[in-house]
Amino acid sequence: MKVSPSLLPILRSRMQGELLALVLLHPEREYSITELATDVGVTPTAVLREVERLTGGGILADRRVGRSRLVKARTDTPLYRPLSDLMSVSFGPLPVLTDALAGLEGVHRAYIYGSWAARYNGEPGPPHADVDVLVVGDPDADALFDLAEEASRRLRREVNVHRVSIEGWEAARTDDPFLTSVRERPLVQLNLDLEAR
Repeated sequence: MKVSPSLLPILRSRMQGELLALVLLHPEREYSITELATDVGVTPTAVLREVERLTGGGILADRRVGRSRLVKARTDTPLYRPLSDLMSVSFGPLPVLTDALAGLEGVHRAYIYGSWAARYNGEPGPPHADVDVLVVGDPDADALFDLAEEASRRLRREVNVHRVSIEGWEAARTDDPFLTSVRERPLVQLNLDLEAR
């Protein structure tokens, strides 16, 4: 039996939530089955089964181009806005923060930590009130603040960004209680590799 994800327990699986968030929060884009599988981290067969369900339910639209099947959000239905809102406040931090941080100079790595990461990793608990982000590198502080403000607006949840140097993060031992605490709890790394996206 599949366990519903802790981020939004009405969904069948975390993969379903990640897939819906990716497609619904980028309604201007079309994705191939292979792209979706790579971005969500599952097999194309698993994505294909989910796409069949979601196109059959009128949530996604698809079309064939040669041997490829392209999928996008259906924005012309009454389901689109409320469903995209649900995906934004629950699964949205991954695509929103990945998009924002991938283009920011000086970011070496980034992680979501705290209650959102705990729910994402299946730990039970109350819904997350905010999203905590750890940025490893030396991006401009003002640009990072602006990015957090914009992400907060898009996600309709406060986004708190904490910056740490590469050396500080990679040190085997630290006297910093914040870093010790972050390392002991669940982390979700953002895939900032533009070549892989």
